[in-house]
Amino acid sequence: MTGPLTGIKVVELTTMITGPLAGMMLADLGADVIKVEHPDGGDAFRSFRGGLYSPHFCGYNRNKRSIGLDLRSDLGREALERLFARSDVLLINFRPGVLDRLGFPDDRLAALNPRLIRCHITGFGADGPYADRPAYDAVSQALSGMSSLFLAPDDPRIAGPTIGDNVTGQYACHGILAALFERERTGTARRIDVNMLESTIAFMPDPFGYFTQMNLVSDPYLRPHTSQSYAFRCADRKLITVHLSSQAKFWEDFVATIGRPDMLEHPDIKTRMQRIDNYDVVHRLAAAEFIKHPRTHWLEAFARVDVPFAQVYDVTEVLDDPQVRHLETFFNLEHPVMGKVTAIRRPVRFDGSRADQPAMAPPTLGEHTREILRELGFEQNETGLTAQETS
Repeated sequence: MTGPLTGIKVVELTTMITGPLAGMMLADLGADVIKVEHPDGGDAFRSFRGGLYSPHFCGYNRNKRSIGLDLRSDLGREALERLFARSDVLLINFRPGVLDRLGFPDDRLAALNPRLIRCHITGFGADGPYADRPAYDAVSQALSGMSSLFLAPDDPRIAGPTIGDNVTGQYACHGILAALFERERTGTARRIDVNMLESTIAFMPDPFGYFTQMNLVSDPYLRPHTSQSYAFRCADRKLITVHLSSQAKFWEDFVATIGRPDMLEHPDIKTRMQRIDNYDVVHRLAAAEFIKHPRTHWLEAFARVDVPFAQVYDVTEVLDDPQVRHLETFFNLEHPVMGKVTAIRRPVRFDGSRADQPAMAPPTLGEHTREILRELGFEQNETGLTAQETS
C-alpha cells in the first residue's frame, strides 16, 4: 500500500521545528522528503541535548532521507540545482534573502522548474519592520498575544511546549497540500509564504473575537471560565479535570456526582453566566469534595455519568493509557545504527487505516548522501563524486 503523496518529491532546506514538522507531515503521507544539511553538524536540533541524534531532532524528522551538502561548494550548488529541477516542493525556513544569496532567487527557481512549489517559512513575513529579526517559539507566542494567556503577571515564567513553531509547520503543510492540488488542476506552481507571527495569531481566534466583539481582554483564565473547565486535586494528590461547557446536563450530573446537589440552588452559581462570573465559587465548593477521595474513586464515579472528564497525566503515563494503546498512537522505529526510536503515528487515517504511513527512522547526518547524489547523476571516480551528464 502506498500513501496519498507517493511520488511527490520534496527538498527540505530547514532546521529546528517549523520546516521539519511540515516536511515530516508530508513524509508521513508518503512523499519522498530529502533533508539537505550541512555536513558539519547538520540541523541544529540534532545536537540540542548533545550528540547528533537528539530526541528533539528525532521528533520532527522521521521518514526522511538526509543529504550532507556544503552549499558554498560547486558540488553543493550543482547538487542543489539538480534537486530543485527534479522536485515538486521546496520547503525552506531560512531568513528572507538567504536563498537569493545562494544564487536561487524565486524567479530562477520558477524558470529552473516551472512545476516547483516553493514554500518559504519565516518569523515575520518576507518584508516589514521585523523581517530581518530572528524568531523562535517564545517570540511568536509573545508578539501574537498568546503568552499573555499563560503568564502570571507577578511571576512571569515561560512554560509549556512549543506552540508557535508547531502550528506554523502545520499551516505550511496545509498550504503545500492546497498548492499541489491546484497544480494538478491548472499546472500552476505557487510560491507559498507562511510566517510564525500570523500562524500563531490564526491558531487562537477566540481572544481576538472576545476583544473585537465584546471588548473583553483575555487573560489566562477567561477561556476556562467561559468554557467551565476545572482541574481538581484528589486525596492521593493526583489530578482530574472536567469540562462542563454549556450543556445543563453536564452541570447537573457533575454536582450530583460530587454529592453537592445543593449547588444547583446556590444563589451565586445558579445560572451558567453566574458560574462564569463566579468561577472561583464553583471551584472552591467542588475542590472540598474532590480532596476527600483518591482519583480512582472519581474516575469510577464520572464513568457512570455523562460528564466530560479525564485524569491529568504526565508524559510518563500517556503511553500506557488504554485508549492510547488501543489507537496504537505510539510505535517503534528501528535505525540500523542508532537503535530504537519511539515515534507518534500521524493522527490522520484513510479508510480507517494508517497502514500506508512509512516507518523509517530519522536519518543520521548525511546518511543518504551518496544514494541521492547517484540518483541526481553524480558518479564515483578516483577523486570522489563528480557531476555527470544525465540522460
